[in-house]
Amino acid sequence: MNKSTRAHAAILLANLIYGANFSIAKVAMPEYIRPSGFILLRVIVALIMFWIFSKMTDKNEKIAAKDHVLLFMLGMFGVAINQLLFFEGLSRTSNINAALIMTSTPIMVMAAASVLHKERISWARGLGIVLGVGGASSLILARKDVSGNATWQGDLMILINAASYAIFIVGSKPLMKKYSPWLVIRWTFFYGLLLVLPFGYQQVSLIEWETFTLPVWLATAYVIIATTFFAYLFNTYGLHHLSASVVSFYIYLQPVFATLISLLITHERVTVVQLIACLLIFSGVYLVNKRSGGVDDNVPLPKE
Repeated sequence: MNKSTRAHAAILLANLIYGANFSIAKVAMPEYIRPSGFILLRVIVALIMFWIFSKMTDKNEKIAAKDHVLLFMLGMFGVAINQLLFFEGLSRTSNINAALIMTSTPIMVMAAASVLHKERISWARGLGIVLGVGGASSLILARKDVSGNATWQGDLMILINAASYAIFIVGSKPLMKKYSPWLVIRWTFFYGLLLVLPFGYQQVSLIEWETFTLPVWLATAYVIIATTFFAYLFNTYGLHHLSASVVSFYIYLQPVFATLISLLITHERVTVVQLIACLLIFSGVYLVNKRSGGVDDNVPLPKE
């Protein structure tokens, strides 16, 4: 398996983890752990794990003083704003509105990468984005488990969340060309922790750990370890090898995975709309990766 294939597999796994998270996180949140408290726990544990992981692969790299400003910005957009506003926005809008707004992320990434990194927008990639948006939107609108009252404040929070993730994806590329990706993600979470701490400290202190049942413990472990550490680990590996646009496009697979997992749990039958939506998304993935395989030729691949 070559490096490009491994990078695509890593991004695929990251989005599978995120897709499963929609069902699993609800076991523990918000009844047992409030959103901001959950985020603080995720960031603390992930930072410890990334610190250990980066030390195991440490090449004695030193971060230039000026680059700490960029790392602070990545921590703000990629960890603090990204995670805090998603949960806060979700509590103020409907699941459908949130999911539909999130489909704008790859478009934002493609536009920003085109301007800042001179990534070329080919006809195939543009058509792939259109198919991805159409497929994801159809899959989301076909869902029956619609809940929550939509407000413009909630929609705005989700939109800012989507934009912050796009900034993180595009903004991290220059630093990953310069340093080890594991060093970049370690410092990103360090600064993210400083920003998240004031929002989640009180909620963590109110957690009644003794009331946790085994399913709640397992769900909490999944969200903290899999959705945070492993998902960011896989995304970081993929982002180091692939273009920002390609990495962001895999977001369209999340509703596919979420739907498949939901069908396995509820034993519902697959509908024609769901099949067509999945076909559109996978066609979009193929077109976005056509010719170049999504590899960012400007990023030197690390020696392994």
